Amino acid sequence: MNRRRVHVVGGGLAGCEAALQLARLGVPCTLHEMRPLRTTPAHRTADLAEIVCSNSLKSTEPATASGLLKAELDLAGCRLLEAARGAAVPAGAALAVDRERFSAAVAALIADEPLVTLVRDEVVDVDDDPAARWIVATGPLTSPDLNAAIARRTGGAGLHFFDAVAPSVSLESLDCDRLFRAARYDKGEADYWNAPLDREEYRSFCAALVAAERTEVHDFEKSLLFDGCQPVEEIADTGPETLAHGPLRPVGLRHPRTGERAHAVVQLRQENEAGTIYGLVGFQTRLKQGEQRRVFRMIPGLERAEFVRYGQLHRNLYLDAPRVLDARFALRGDARIRFAGQITGVEGYVESIASGLTTAWRLAAELRGIDLPDWPDRTLLGALLDGFLRDGTSRRFSPMNANFGLLPVAPDAARGRRGRQQRKEILAERSLAALRAHLAEPAAAALLAS
Repeated sequence: MNRRRVHVVGGGLAGCEAALQLARLGVPCTLHEMRPLRTTPAHRTADLAEIVCSNSLKSTEPATASGLLKAELDLAGCRLLEAARGAAVPAGAALAVDRERFSAAVAALIADEPLVTLVRDEVVDVDDDPAARWIVATGPLTSPDLNAAIARRTGGAGLHFFDAVAPSVSLESLDCDRLFRAARYDKGEADYWNAPLDREEYRSFCAALVAAERTEVHDFEKSLLFDGCQPVEEIADTGPETLAHGPLRPVGLRHPRTGERAHAVVQLRQENEAGTIYGLVGFQTRLKQGEQRRVFRMIPGLERAEFVRYGQLHRNLYLDAPRVLDARFALRGDARIRFAGQITGVEGYVESIASGLTTAWRLAAELRGIDLPDWPDRTLLGALLDGFLRDGTSRRFSPMNANFGLLPVAPDAARGRRGRQQRKEILAERSLAALRAHLAEPAAAALLAS
């Protein structure tokens, strides 16, 4: 077989990681990216690995699911996490990036890799060359033509949900005298600006939020809003105190001058290296732009906020993975075609990177005649990518972030609220030990040696 007939479609997080991993494992590939020839409703540039929503890759703490997944990916030699750390901006215990620097770093990795050829073209369907192998990593914003081609090949098993993006504001437009700097529970540096709301301010804000005009979503599609990116107004609809116990919860935040805890707190997170742009944490929205200006300027300190990016709602595509993909993430009925990233039903930046890495490893192993075992189920890589995405128990498959609930129970872990942290630490230690053992096994060692 001609190994040069490997194509990776999509220059996002999953596609770039997949291409770099293939090259690392000695497999030449062509990386196809349709932008700038054709864009999407959410992308603003033609950059590789463009971050279109929050600039945060979540927690770095090992006893969190996102922190553990990052530690696992580090053991496996992930390339994009290296680029993310090089483009990091202050974000307390989270890994947040300067979007432009991160994209530039990933583009440099691709350009410096002789086994990766970047082609700017739109792939509208997979060709019928029996020697070709494909990894489709076009993400949740797959172009209509390719979406239709995939639907034909899957018998129409593609599903969709709606994803919401949070707005960003300029720092110079904020009244910082009304805000305070702090990180929740003092974890890391005081990297977040915090806008405290008393009870009356909070209730007025929520009332305006619930009454504000929204972009249209058909009634039958409202149930498809993914819980992990639920618009802030949809959360507020469920009850007057829901936000105060959710994205605006004040727990772990006390005003440094008064020592008091507000009724609710809006956090703003740095989004670029210069620290001139901040995003409203948890404020994914489908309000119309004029309504965003009116309602969000009710937040103390944001009365004159300049919106450098408005929140928006866009339609995301994903496959019914347990029913249309096999254990290799290949299309049932056409093993030449594999999928990676959010189109498979993983949710989140780091999860998408992980999917690109694991799909590339499986393909490289097949091309080299290596029988690569599944990732251990005690790892998040295995629990999410070999467990959840194959589990057809639920009648309606929905996207999933990495979380500790996916891992098998640890019998020796303490129970109850006081033992929760200890349990996570035990699960994390067990996971990393299992992954180290897996990578030392003959099949994985042989693949890495190539």
